[in-house]
Parts: sequence; structure tokens; C-alpha cells
Amino acid sequence: QVQLVESGGGQVQPGESLRLSCVTSGFTFSSYAMNWYRQAPGEKRELVAAITSAGDQSIYADSVKGRFTISRDNAKSTAYLQMNNLKPEDTAVYLCDVSRIGRGQGTQVTVSS
Repeated sequence: QVQLVESGGGQVQPGESLRLSCVTSGFTFSSYAMNWYRQAPGEKRELVAAITSAGDQSIYADSVKGRFTISRDNAKSTAYLQMNNLKPEDTAVYLCDVSRIGRGQGTQVTVSS
């Protein structure tokens, strides 16, 4: 059974940091690229970052470049999203995703003073 479980969200003030984790099971993690999406109320789901199966290449939405870093640990079947200098517009539910495999339930990130 495929499982993707996000954690690490919370409420922070602007300028603070969070590290999201996505623990997976039920598939060969090291064979798949990983994606982090976010969805804010009333907004379309946005691809925030993606990383290749080997972890050697990544891409980012323009809105998070220079602030967010995606990474993975294939030995732990876990993906991460380090989010620095958070802004109120980063407020959303963040979901990890593997194309054609599945998506997690998401973790809420709220950035507010």
C-alpha cells in the first residue's frame, strides 16, 4: 500500500523557517522523482519544487527560488522541503507527490504576524 505522510507544518512569523518531511512507503522511493505542491484556499495547486530520483537536479517555482530547498534521503524513503524566510503568501497546505503513484494528505503552513 502506497503511503506518503507529510509533517513539519505549523504557524510561524514572517522571516522564520520550517522543514517539511514526507515519509513514504509501498513503492521504490529511489526510482521516482518527488514533487512538493501547495494549495492555498481559493487558489490553484502550485508546484513548489521537484527533485530527480537521484537527487542530483531540482527545480523551483519562481516565488520560492532562493528561499526553499528540496532534498531527499533515499535510504530513508523520505523527501524534505526546507523553507526559509517565510512570507505570508507562503501560507498553504503543502503536499508531497509522486507522479502516477500518489500524493499525501498535506501539512498546513501558516505564516502570520
